[in-house]
Amino acid sequence: MALVGATAAPPPLKLFVPLLLLVCLCLLSPCQGKPNYSEYRYPFIRRASTFSSSLSSSSNGVNNAYDYIIVGGGTAGCPLAATLSQNFSVLLLERGGVPFANANVSFLENFHLTLADTSKTSASQFFSSTDGVLNSRARVLGGGTCINAGFYTRASTEFIRKVRWDEKLVNESYPWVEKQIVHRPDFAPWQRAFKDSLLDVGVSPFNGFTYDHLYGTKVGGTIFDRYGRRHTAAELLATANPQKLTVLIHATVQKIVFDTRGNRPKAVGVMFKDENGHGHQAFLKSNLQSEVILSSGAIGSPQLLLLSGIGPKADLEKLNISTVLDQEFVGKDIVDNPMNTIFVPTNGPIHQSLIQTVGITKLGVYLESSSGFGQSNDSLHCHHGIVSAEIGQLSTIPPKQRTPEAIRAYAQNKRDLPHEVFRGGFILEKLANPSSKGELRLINTNVDDNPWITFNYFSHPHDLERCVDGIRLATKVVQSKYFTELTRVDKQTTEKLLNISVKANVNLIPKHTNDTKSLEQFCRDTVITIWHYHGGCHVGKVVDHENKVLGVDQLRVVDGSTFSESPGTNPQATVMMMGRYMGAKILRNRLGRAAAV
Repeated sequence: MALVGATAAPPPLKLFVPLLLLVCLCLLSPCQGKPNYSEYRYPFIRRASTFSSSLSSSSNGVNNAYDYIIVGGGTAGCPLAATLSQNFSVLLLERGGVPFANANVSFLENFHLTLADTSKTSASQFFSSTDGVLNSRARVLGGGTCINAGFYTRASTEFIRKVRWDEKLVNESYPWVEKQIVHRPDFAPWQRAFKDSLLDVGVSPFNGFTYDHLYGTKVGGTIFDRYGRRHTAAELLATANPQKLTVLIHATVQKIVFDTRGNRPKAVGVMFKDENGHGHQAFLKSNLQSEVILSSGAIGSPQLLLLSGIGPKADLEKLNISTVLDQEFVGKDIVDNPMNTIFVPTNGPIHQSLIQTVGITKLGVYLESSSGFGQSNDSLHCHHGIVSAEIGQLSTIPPKQRTPEAIRAYAQNKRDLPHEVFRGGFILEKLANPSSKGELRLINTNVDDNPWITFNYFSHPHDLERCVDGIRLATKVVQSKYFTELTRVDKQTTEKLLNISVKANVNLIPKHTNDTKSLEQFCRDTVITIWHYHGGCHVGKVVDHENKVLGVDQLRVVDGSTFSESPGTNPQATVMMMGRYMGAKILRNRLGRAAAV
């Protein structure tokens, strides 16, 4: 049998992130709060250290082997596990903890704190791509739904046809998610002004409140309820069959275990470590229809394939990983949707809102907006991780001068900031379906470390052209009378507006003197992520149209790493739907069309 798994540490972060980046993180990143669900609803969730490898015999011994082992309890993994457990035994392995009692996950008002937290127990794992863009990947049961801005909107019908999904089953799977965790937003004044401004500059018609992907301006759903509480994909596990599902948290899968004795490698189980660092093995039942399913996301799934010996042979040999399958496309053509923002100052306090409204343009860009900053003492005075002076990330001061006194002075200045500086909001411009493509490669064989990732933002000239069009449109939105009436700030010149964003060191990319005069330069210099990266396990190259890994048996990938484009304006709705959809499809294939799901 051949075994496999891992990644590499991000480069040292030497960046002073000023106030505007802090505000940007607060608006664009995830969550905070108190538990709104007790764990008694999920009796099948337990710590990985309680697992006994001796009870999960290999394919022949089978005392406690599983029909399905799902690696990754995230946006796709949770609905997939809940669905498959209706008829088959499922082991769901999640490297993070539970979100239910996590104060950094549950409430909208402090939702930025998880991204700012770089500790090993954080629900988000920080990484920086080689492009110099700061980024995060989820590390918690519920995945990205625990650390995102909550916006819920479906993919276009064109996307569904392009990926060759069964439209009837898709239209059954979306509502399954929606009735459990999706809400209609409490429409904020900022969002109303944004909606009116979009229509004012021609992003029409107004399509009202809808989950559908339609050209024009619309209000979408949210996974935050009217009390500001977040509802995540982990809650979809409440519909599981508790007799057939086991969920292990703090279970970090290191390798997929293969039987390589036949004509084709066959996945038979996984190796994982628990929260104490002790190793375990879990195995599939001796059944040709049993499967290991990777749902670890656009970074985790290609990373695990590589660590397990599925990838370019030359690259694997450099790290002494035994090659199970020489597969040149694993980790290739990974894409991130670039985003640029324009800060909109206000002359008074503004109600906090995350994404509620979107402008879907025919320019190939989407416009969204968020407002307000969590103005609680926790938000203003907390330890802000990567954006905090308390850990010495003062790159404007040479390392030898980062004395305890300098750090204390910076921290005091932050505490003394008046609330007025936290007023305002952002217009977000996201590029739809970028042509620029990147790559993911292993740096080492430690699964806890991040791989080497480059997205090559704006390497394709068409992407840069569309970004310029989007920034021009976004500045018109900011200058609309509806925004000036709300913000009580005079209409500002485009250069003035852009200059505010340029001064915020939102990434590790050097700035240029002409970046407010050249919109092309502005796009390059101020690019950030909206966490919608995808690809690396593309259909037709790494997996087939059933999401089965090409060249091996009993191994599948079900997550956004299989996408060639990010679905809709924001992908979480479709990734959750995909988990339900693929689970229902697998059940129907095994049990017949009459399978009850």
